[in-house]
Amino acid sequence: MARTAGVSLVLALVIAFTLPKQYESGARIMPPSNSMGGAAVLAALAGRAGGSLGSLGALASGFLGGGGNTALFIDLLRSGTVSGHLIDRFDLQRIYHKRYRIDTAKYLAHHTKIVDDKKSGVITLTVTDTDPARARDIAQGYLDELNRLVNSTNTSSAHQERLFIEKRLHGVQEDLQKAQQQLSQFSSTHATIDIKEQGRAMVDAAARLQAQLIVEQSGLDSLRQTYGDGNVRIRSAQARISELQAQIAKMGGSSKAIPADDSATVDDTATASRSEDLYPPLRQLPRLAVPYANLYRGVQVQEAVYELLTQQYELARIQEAKDVPVVSVIDAPGIPEKKSFPPRLLLALLITAISVVIASAFILFRDQWMHVPADDPRKALALEICDSIHRRLAASMQWRKATP
Repeated sequence: MARTAGVSLVLALVIAFTLPKQYESGARIMPPSNSMGGAAVLAALAGRAGGSLGSLGALASGFLGGGGNTALFIDLLRSGTVSGHLIDRFDLQRIYHKRYRIDTAKYLAHHTKIVDDKKSGVITLTVTDTDPARARDIAQGYLDELNRLVNSTNTSSAHQERLFIEKRLHGVQEDLQKAQQQLSQFSSTHATIDIKEQGRAMVDAAARLQAQLIVEQSGLDSLRQTYGDGNVRIRSAQARISELQAQIAKMGGSSKAIPADDSATVDDTATASRSEDLYPPLRQLPRLAVPYANLYRGVQVQEAVYELLTQQYELARIQEAKDVPVVSVIDAPGIPEKKSFPPRLLLALLITAISVVIASAFILFRDQWMHVPADDPRKALALEICDSIHRRLAASMQWRKATP
């Protein structure tokens, strides 16, 4: 028995020290507490083959019921997208000596432990590998891929709102530019800058001209009483009166309707406004006031809408930035200093103890077997069964050797 124990101890030590060392590198992360509008998309990406609908439904219900961020992030860490990127990034298929990617992914999942604290929601990620530096790098790779996946699939309500407002803002900007161009074209064609102020100024100017005309006509009547019609003073006064009347007539203009085409001018050399006039005729101001007011109102409305959408767009951008979930790393993965497996001494003692127990049981069984009489039917049946098994094994070995 002592010799059996010694041999078992030696073999156990050889086995224990032959096993490769394994190192664990872990990280603790805290998912964001804000709700994510893109939970359905992320859950669909994280869904695994087989029962994906049930998994998606359970994940969505867990998310809506509270604490869904933790369950969602755990499922994302276990997703095929993350494991596939890690396999390509660290060339794990060659390192793990696997022929197929699916076997590599299973091996990686087997050596990755992801648990969460039900109370705090903190997720603990632990990666086991024979290389301590690679264990740290893979653990960090999990965090990098998780952040990349979450940011790339951000389809929150704020993101959708920002896209809608941005598209609407471009349309309103084009409408505003068109309205401004129409107003400027109309103002340039009809010399309308501010209808209300222009009307007031023209009425004042017309009143002054009318007053001057009355004064000149009174002076002309006085001159006629003293001088004849051929006098120079009378002709000068008549010339001033004619000029004042022409200015009043030009300022008053004609009541003829404005053409429908704003770019056209009214063909009336006497009273209608022309393109070279600095101001529209007084009689045309009421006609110009309506289209000018419509165009001006359109510009004001478009400016108000553009200003409102600009404010909403900036708010949506801020809200979108707040809604982007960022993984908060509590403990970053580091290079492990001590191995996590195997416990060589404990493993050697355990193998030795098991070997001693098996050897002792075998010795006791053999001793009991030797004391059984040869004519015992149970012993004869056992020997017959053993002999039959031995013959079958021998025949099978011969058949395999004969088969090319």
